[in-house]
Amino acid sequence: MAQQKRRKNLKKVRRPSKAINHKRLLRYENAAAKRGLKLIAGVDEAGRGPLAGPVVAGAVILKTFDFKNRIDDSKKLSAGARERAFGEIIRNAHIGVGVVSEGVIDEVNIRKATIHAMELALEDLGQKPDYVLIDGRVKLTTPAKRRNIIRGDSASLSIAAASIVAKVVRDRIMLVYDKVFPQYRFKRHKGYGTKAHVRAIRKHGPSMIHRKSFRVKELEGGSG
Repeated sequence: MAQQKRRKNLKKVRRPSKAINHKRLLRYENAAAKRGLKLIAGVDEAGRGPLAGPVVAGAVILKTFDFKNRIDDSKKLSAGARERAFGEIIRNAHIGVGVVSEGVIDEVNIRKATIHAMELALEDLGQKPDYVLIDGRVKLTTPAKRRNIIRGDSASLSIAAASIVAKVVRDRIMLVYDKVFPQYRFKRHKGYGTKAHVRAIRKHGPSMIHRKSFRVKELEGGSG
């Protein structure tokens, strides 16, 4: 009886998980390291497309490439997987975040707002990177050497980590807005133009965090 109980308790003990092999995402980091570039930052954004809320950028300098959680393009991960990865990233990296409000987006346009958010994220790092890997074709003003990578969040571990940081931070901001403006249900769609979100705008009109330059005013008063 005692032996059976002991075996049952042993089954409950969780074995330590092994680090996931992210080798396929280290091509650019390894190439930079061979050139003697040590502090490599990845930069990405979240929130270019939504009808409401800010655009948020993340900048990440990884202290290690060994992660137990999957690090990948944030869009490929579930919300729970992103949160777990985010927790591990902030323990093993220098993190910078840039947030640009919907008001500034309306004033300068989303492209310029995205650039500004990325540059703010780099400034927020607390470390000056030797090399910056940037998702997409965005041209940033930075003294560091840099490289643009199309779909970089699926090709670079540093950019993938930055995409997770940007997405998690922005989602948390939208959860706060969900409590302030419950009629729009930002918790469900995070400000993106889903059918339910469009119906809410038509019913209640745009809120103060809706992007007027995204023509949401035209949705007001339309048919549901």
